Amino acid sequence: MADTTQASPPRRYVSRIALSLGLVLTGIVLVVTIGVRNPDPAPAVPAAPAATSFSVQPQRPQAGAQAPRAGLAAPPDRPTESDQAELDAWATRVAGKTALSARVLAAYGRAEMWMRRQKPACHLSWSTLAGIGHQSSPSLAVGASGVVTPAIVSGPVGPDTDAGKLDGDRKADHELGPLRFQPAAWEKYAERANGDGKPADPQNVDDAAFTAARYLCSGGDDLGTPEGWWRAMLFYNASVDYVQSVFSAADSYAAASVAA
Repeated sequence: MADTTQASPPRRYVSRIALSLGLVLTGIVLVVTIGVRNPDPAPAVPAAPAATSFSVQPQRPQAGAQAPRAGLAAPPDRPTESDQAELDAWATRVAGKTALSARVLAAYGRAEMWMRRQKPACHLSWSTLAGIGHQSSPSLAVGASGVVTPAIVSGPVGPDTDAGKLDGDRKADHELGPLRFQPAAWEKYAERANGDGKPADPQNVDDAAFTAARYLCSGGDDLGTPEGWWRAMLFYNASVDYVQSVFSAADSYAAASVAA
């Protein structure tokens, strides 16, 4: 009967196996230790831009009691090439504080600038135009040309006065554009903002802001005073509730624009 007992391996092989296992275990310990003590740095994640914190604080001032804050003034005078760069820089800076687009703010700031030249005693502030815009069209999609898309046309607001020339309706008038002009008011006060000789467009935010400025300053009131501001605004819209809402928005925009 054959002997099935296996011979024990020589001692030198046992020693070599033990040494190899020891080296492997030591390497694993070193790798784990180094990995724990010196982990690979996580890729840097860019910080998300801080959200603009802006809200309109409702106020109910009595007519003539006070005027909204004037806000951060736009550069003076009708813009030259260098003034345009300054206006754009101002609009970008204020956009970060008011949640309004820089393109819309440039339209309001430009209207203030131009009225300083045409009627310096009016003291119209861009923040009043922004308050009107907030009340009329709080969310605007405005292209580089300043034209709103889609066009803003309200429901019927009264009998037709322009034979459908502006609103396309020969039976009724409609409010038009981002600042909601009725055809009769637009026909009386409209002026092209860039002076290129083309007809003013109520759907263009530059033309609408400049026309609103001309409308507000048409009565000779000083909008830097409580009495003058309220008189001009009630001429613009005879509703006290409407003007109080514009006041709240204008004051909030002005406060945000000068906040640190």
